[in-house]
Amino acid sequence: MGIVIVGLLVLLALAGIGIATTVRVLQEYDNLQTVAMSVPPQDIITRDNVTLQVDAVVYSKVVDPIKAVVEIQNYLFATSQAAQTNLRATLGKKTLNEVLSAREEVNAELSAVIAGVTAPWGVRVTSVEVKDVDLPEDLQRAMAREAEATRDAKALRISAEAELQVSHVLSEAAGVMSRNPSALQLRFLQTVTEVATEQNSTLVLPIPIELLNFFGGSSNGHGGPSPSRGRDEIPPRRAD
Repeated sequence: MGIVIVGLLVLLALAGIGIATTVRVLQEYDNLQTVAMSVPPQDIITRDNVTLQVDAVVYSKVVDPIKAVVEIQNYLFATSQAAQTNLRATLGKKTLNEVLSAREEVNAELSAVIAGVTAPWGVRVTSVEVKDVDLPEDLQRAMAREAEATRDAKALRISAEAELQVSHVLSEAAGVMSRNPSALQLRFLQTVTEVATEQNSTLVLPIPIELLNFFGGSSNGHGGPSPSRGRDEIPPRRAD
């Protein structure tokens, strides 16, 4: 390690760098860890004109201490400013749906853009992650109503499809029963059996319409009142 430091001092001396700068370079050599830098919330207008507040975190490390000291005055501050500027610029090209759903693609694009800015300073940006996306309250309520309406429409569509399938099955069953009247009678008895097992005090038995028509025809044929004679018909007067 001592040989490396001596060699570095010789190179810096040959390059005409002062003692203070040399000390700063040596300090950066001692601190080559990855730095997690928080990006404060930024006001962003998306491509579809939605106002958001977005914050992020930038992970970076110094890979060239000489450039980090010589090429830029304060590489941490410069990296933070580059992250804020490019966060607004990059997300301003996206729609709200892309910002919310395509988070990995947005993070990768931000990392590539910011890394291109900080590379000449000897700083490598390893990753950038968007943390929070703050939506306005009215937009949150609108999105909640839209999601609820979508769920209701889906439920109605499923119910309608189920009713359609049931109607097809009932139509086929009606066709079978019409060809075999005894099947209808068996179904009727089965329904009565199912109702009787429910501990009910009242049992309702439906009467087939054909049976009512039969009794109605029998009543008209055996001295019943004629349907053609009106209720208010006046009998003829007897001549004096």
